[in-house]
Formats: sequence, C-alpha cells, structure tokens
Amino acid sequence: MSHAVIPFSLKDAPALIERLLPVQKLSAEAYKEQMAVQSKTLTALGSYWKGRKPLILNKACILGCLLPATDDPKRDLEIFEKLMAMDDESLAARMPRRPKPMEILSSLSIANISNYFKIEPEGVLPVSSPVDWSKSEYKSVKVSWRNDISELQRRRLEAQMLPKVAYRELVDAVKRAEEVMYTVHDHIWESVNVHLGTDAHSYPELIEQIGIMRFGHCPRLADTFCGSGQIPFEAARLGCEVFASDLNPVACMLTWGAFNIVGSSETKREKLTIEQQKLTRFVQTEIDTLGVETDGKGWKPKAFLYCVEVRCPQSGWMVPLIPTRIVSKNKGTIAELLPDPKHKRYDIVIRSGLTEKQMAKAKQGTVRTDGKGQDPYLIHVVDGMEYRTKISTLRGDYRKGDGSSGNRLRLWEKSDFKPRPDDIFQERLYCVQWMRPKKQGKGYETQFRSVTPDDLERDRIIENFLSEHLPDWQSNGYIPDMRIELGAETARLSRERGWTHWHHLFTPRQLLFLGLSKKYIQDKCESKAALLLLFARLVDWSSKLCRYGTGAARESIAQTFYNQALNTLFTYGVRSFTFASSYLLEEFNYSKIHGTATVMPCEARVLNTQHDIYITDPPYGDAVNYDEILDFFIAWLRKNVPSEFANWIWDSRRTLAIKGSDEDFRRGMVDAYKRMTECMPENGMQVIMFTHQSGSIWADMANIVWAAGLQVTAAWYVVTETDSALREGSY
Repeated sequence: MSHAVIPFSLKDAPALIERLLPVQKLSAEAYKEQMAVQSKTLTALGSYWKGRKPLILNKACILGCLLPATDDPKRDLEIFEKLMAMDDESLAARMPRRPKPMEILSSLSIANISNYFKIEPEGVLPVSSPVDWSKSEYKSVKVSWRNDISELQRRRLEAQMLPKVAYRELVDAVKRAEEVMYTVHDHIWESVNVHLGTDAHSYPELIEQIGIMRFGHCPRLADTFCGSGQIPFEAARLGCEVFASDLNPVACMLTWGAFNIVGSSETKREKLTIEQQKLTRFVQTEIDTLGVETDGKGWKPKAFLYCVEVRCPQSGWMVPLIPTRIVSKNKGTIAELLPDPKHKRYDIVIRSGLTEKQMAKAKQGTVRTDGKGQDPYLIHVVDGMEYRTKISTLRGDYRKGDGSSGNRLRLWEKSDFKPRPDDIFQERLYCVQWMRPKKQGKGYETQFRSVTPDDLERDRIIENFLSEHLPDWQSNGYIPDMRIELGAETARLSRERGWTHWHHLFTPRQLLFLGLSKKYIQDKCESKAALLLLFARLVDWSSKLCRYGTGAARESIAQTFYNQALNTLFTYGVRSFTFASSYLLEEFNYSKIHGTATVMPCEARVLNTQHDIYITDPPYGDAVNYDEILDFFIAWLRKNVPSEFANWIWDSRRTLAIKGSDEDFRRGMVDAYKRMTECMPENGMQVIMFTHQSGSIWADMANIVWAAGLQVTAAWYVVTETDSALREGSY
C-alpha cells in the first residue's frame, strides 16, 4: 500500500478539518456522550453549566486543526478515524465484553485456527473454523490466544464479529471512546506513524511532534470563552499547552476543577476524599447536636415539601398555593386540604394508599392557569362558593405613569431569612418525607407524613439559631450578604417574591447546612478550592427554586438550574443534609492531563498572549444571561476565597459581558475575535462552535468572522442533541 509523503515541516500544509470531517460518525459519537448525562466526565463538577460541547467533538476539532490534509484523502480519513477510535478494530475494543476464543471460532471462517489459537489437547479441532461446539468430542477442549498474537491481529479478528448495522446503532452498543481511552489505541501507532512521518506511541507524543512540524513547538491552544472547561480540558488531556479564560469567575472555577480535580494525581484524589468525608462529618455532627434531623424513632428526614401561602382577598382565608395535591404517584399519596372555618385556613393532611380514581381528583390544586400561558389564578372553594383571584392581583401589580411596573410586595431586608407575619406571601411546610434503612437488604424505606408540632418545633430551633448567628455568619462570608442586581433574569425575584438579597432564595434549613459547610471549608480544611466546587454543586441543589416532581416510579427534587433561569415556585422541595450531603461526597471519573494548563478570568478582547489554535464556543446572543444568573453562586463564593482564586475578580462584571443581539453584541464579538487573530501566527487556526436557532444570529456570526480579519475555509454541521436528527440523516 502506498502512503502520502508528508514533509517534515507542516507550516503551510492545509489542516485536515479544512478538507474533511466524518460528521455522520462524529454526530453519533457526540450524541452518545450527551446521553450519558450525569456520567459525563466533567458534569460532576457542576451540571448547572448548560450547553457543554461533547469532549469527543472537541477532540475531533483539535486533531483536525493539527493533522495535515494530504493528497490521499481516503487514507487521511482512515488515520483520523483510528485516532478517534472510530475504526473497526477500536470499536471491537470498545464493546462491553470482548469475545472469547471459542465464540470467535464458532462465528468466523478462519483458514488455519492454529495461526491464532492454542488448542488443548492438540489435534482435536479441525484445521479451519467455524467450529460446532455442540459435538461431544469438543466438550473437553480448551482454546486460548497464542502469546505471539499482536493486539492488532486480535482486534482484526474481533472486528469481524461486529454487528452488521449502521454506525449509529453500533455506537449505541459500545462504550464511549474515553471510557477505554488508555487501551483503545494500542493497535494504531504503526499505521499513524507511517502516514504522518512521526515516531509516536501515545497521544502526547503525537501532539508534540505534529505541533513541532506545524508551529515549531508543542501546540498552544486557547479558549477565551471557556465556560465549563470542556474544550481546554480535552486539549490538555491530549497534550497541548492550554490557555483558558472567561469573564465570569464561576466558569473559570469549573475549568480549574477540570484540570485540578478530574485531572489531579492519585495522591491529591486521596487527600480530597478524606477532606470530603471530614466536611460532611462536621456538618452532620453540628446538625445532630441541634436535633433537627431525626424523629427520635429511627427515622431521618429525606425531604421537606414547602408551599407558598397567601390570604384570599375575597374570602379572607389563608390558602396554600399548590398546583397539584399529588405528593407521590408511586405510593398513592396526596395532600388533602381540610377547611378550618374557625381560623379561616386549611389543615394539610397527608394520605397514602389511595386508588387511581382518588389520585385523579387530587391532580388539580389551588393554582391553575387558563392553558394559554397567562397569569395563574388562586382558586379555592368555601361553603360551595368558588373564589378565583389572579396571582398578579394578590401581589397588587400595577403600571406606573412612566411605563414601569410595581406591586404591593414588601421588599425583604438584609436581616430577613423568612417572611414577616404581615407579608403577602408566607412559606409553609406541608409534608415531610422520612427514611430509614431497610430491616433486610440494602437501601431505605420511605414514607410521607403530615407535619406535626414536633416538625414545626425543629424548624423553630433552626430559625432561632439563624437569628442569633446570621449577622456574624454574613460578616464572615459563611452566608451571602450580597444584593441581587436587577436584570432581565433577576428582576423577577423581587417582582414575584420581594427578595432583594441572594440568601433570600434559601430556606432557614438550607442556610443552616450551607453556612456550616462554608464555615468548615473556609476555616478548617486544606483543599479549599476543590471543596468550593463541590459546595457550589450543593448550593445548586439546595434552594427554594428546586422543583419537587412526582414521577410514576419515584419522586425527586430537581436542581435550581434544571434550565438556565431563576424560576420562582409555589411549591418546592428541600433536602435534609443527610440526603443532600452526597453532593459533597461526589466521586469523579479521573483522567490524566498531559499538557500544561493556565486558567485566568479576563476579557477575550484584552488577550495578550500568543496561541497557535483557538477553539471557542462563544456567547449566543441573548440566549443565556450567565452574567446575571451566576451571581447565585458568586454571592456564596466571593468572600475569603482560597489562594488559587485570590487574584480573580469575584464579580459577574455585567457591563463587560458580550451579550444581546444588537450592535453592542456584534461589536464586542468583533473586538474579541479580532484580538485572537492578532495573537496568532500566520498559519494559526480558529474553530468556532456555534449553536443557535436564530437565523439572524447566524448571519451576525458570519459578519463577525469577516470583520475580525478571518477567512472561513470550512463549515461542518454536527448533530449533538437529538436522536431524530441522527435517524433522519440530518448532517
């Protein structure tokens, strides 16, 4: 077989990604990775960051920029697919279980069995296969691989046993390439080196050698909109020298975690595990001392269900705002509202074991909409009379003469951590889910119960504790004291609830265990930076914005950022620390980092270092207001930061953020990409990953690229999100 001849210098050689990219196979691989959801490599650091680009896609872009396009495109593609573990031999190694020799012999036609396998006793089997193992004379035969059979030879045989199906279906059946990344490439290096003129036996060696041939040094890759760190992490894992930056410190913290937690050494991992355990023990001990997470009979709380409660202006009754009275479909549990005419309120009784017919009646609660996305109503019935009031009317919404709006909600103060008695919206605990270890077997048994005076007393203990400690804890940075800066996404917090400071988004119970966690991290532990990432993850799963959902099989409490918005809720779920502590005990899929990595929070348009390749996933117009919503975390993290983050600006710096879809957005993007262009060599490259539904935003991106002095040499459409697009061949 002839191979393309590649000169030692690749300085002026076109990059592979400019000529070809196997988008159909790459789409299937990217979709598989996305469907791994919480099992994805970096998601455990914080799933609150959305829109992560698949690592397999990042790898393809990095390799595509470095590998040359030769005069043999077919072989170029073959080598690229070997490096991406898309070739048949790699797919064989990615199967969940590799076939045994006897399985191979029963399935394949092999001219001479002894060329591959040792047979005991000798001479029993026929010379060639397939072999019919049902014959009695073969029952005592043992078959094993010959010691001199190479990994490549073995995989070539195994590859012949792959199902004869479309690549997408085959990818569904195998492991992700990164799950076997340290063994899947064992067979490729001879053919890769012949084609590329290299002498590599690992990715870091290949990346360094190709980088020297193309740029004169190990390739320097930068991502100036690093987000959660997907692109720089993959680049460093391959062996590039990496620079990652983002305006927002939360993004930089996640990227730092990718390198220093997921990519940490075994010694550091062991140290972090010990620190995680010490942290959870400290917080649990403090909570147990207060006695607020036990019923005294062997049960511990798993979840507390709260609702907003309001006085109906027509009837004068206090009414819980509950969109559905169903608590658990699995256990047939509902919240029954029992009128208390004497006090003009409702007792809430939790009943379980109901029939499907009874459950159907409970589907509708006291909050309803007209089905047209309009303002919801409070609806309840007293003595046969139905009272219906818009939620906006309860708030007292009005328009001012200047066109602005307002309402009658009291704006909470810094010292508040619960509603005052005369506030329009009150907060009420209406159900507790309890758990205890099963008497036999593993796991827990659970039950939902009505709220008792003892439950309310435990809440009062927490409130009294916070009343005593809140000023000091806010001063020391254990609990936020930061005001909510109004914006397109954050204005609703004060408009819909009257909340003015970030700690208002948390119940007293959540403030207690989050404050204790922050106190330990800040004052007592060594791995402060790493534990802060886990703490931020706990914060995401522990606010009044966490929906409680009733599924057919189980009930669950969602995270705050199940989408990229700050949605106020009428009902919400609160985890106990016993249940929530798992977010501090996260175990990671560790991965080796081979290249150097620098993380720095700064604007893309003030870049002052040279890089050979830029791969970026830029802001999407006005799609996500990260500059606003990430204040949710900054409020908790900004005080007394660890040394690793000490020189960072712990502020969202909204005025500097590139966002919107108008001229300011376009100008900011042009400035950023123009600066990247100025900080790259003549043969440098940029790859822009972009996802948006708006055609006008796509047109803006094209103009931005041209205005920055760049020339588009290729465009590829890769499906990453929907299975239907894969099945329809939308590439």
